[in-house]
Amino acid sequence: MLVALELLGLAAFAASGAFAAVWARLDVFGVIIIGLTTALGGGIIRDVLLGINPPTTLRTWPYLAVSAATALLVFAFHPVLARLRRAVLLADAVGLGLFAPAGTAIALNAGAPVYTACLIGMTTGIGGGAMRDLLLREIPLVLRREIYAIAALAGAVLVAVGHQLRWPPIPVTVGAAAVVVTIRLVSLWRKWNAPVARGTGRPAGE
Repeated sequence: MLVALELLGLAAFAASGAFAAVWARLDVFGVIIIGLTTALGGGIIRDVLLGINPPTTLRTWPYLAVSAATALLVFAFHPVLARLRRAVLLADAVGLGLFAPAGTAIALNAGAPVYTACLIGMTTGIGGGAMRDLLLREIPLVLRREIYAIAALAGAVLVAVGHQLRWPPIPVTVGAAAVVVTIRLVSLWRKWNAPVARGTGRPAGE
C-alpha cells in the first residue's frame, strides 16, 4: 500500500515540477531534472533522516522510471495541457496528500517517535516542492502565505493518531491523504492564507 501511494505521489509531484519547468522555458533535460527533483526530493530527505542509505528512491528503479516518464509526458504534451494551469496546483496537492501520510507511516514503521514521525512526514510532503522552487529561483511555496505545510502536518498527525490508537493502517493513511488534499484545495479555492507579520516593509534607506 505504501509503495502504491509513493508511486502515485511521485507521478503527481513529477507532473507539478515538469509543468513549472515547462513554464520557466527549460529544455527537455531541465524539465526532467526538475520533475525528478520535485518527485524524489522529499523521499530522499526522509530516508536520510531515518538513516536509510542509500535512499529508497535511488535504489529502486520504478521510482526513477515513473518520475522521469511523467516529466517526459508533460514535456511532450504541454501544448495540450497549457490551458490547464490549475493542473499544477491539483497535481501538487495530490502529491502532498500522498507523500505526507505515507512518509509518516514509513517513519513510524522504522521505529521513529510519534512527534519525529510527524515532522518527517511533513518534510516528506514539502521537501521536493521546496527544492523545485529554489531551482526555479522562486520563494518556496511552503514559506509563502498559502496553507501548505499546515495541510501536510495535519495529515501526518492523523496517521500518528491512528497508529497510537491501533486503527487499521490502510484506511487511516488513505483518509489522511484525502484530508490533506481537501485542506489544500479548499484553502486555494477560498483563498485562505496563513497570517504574516504586519509592517513588514523594508526600513527606509535599505
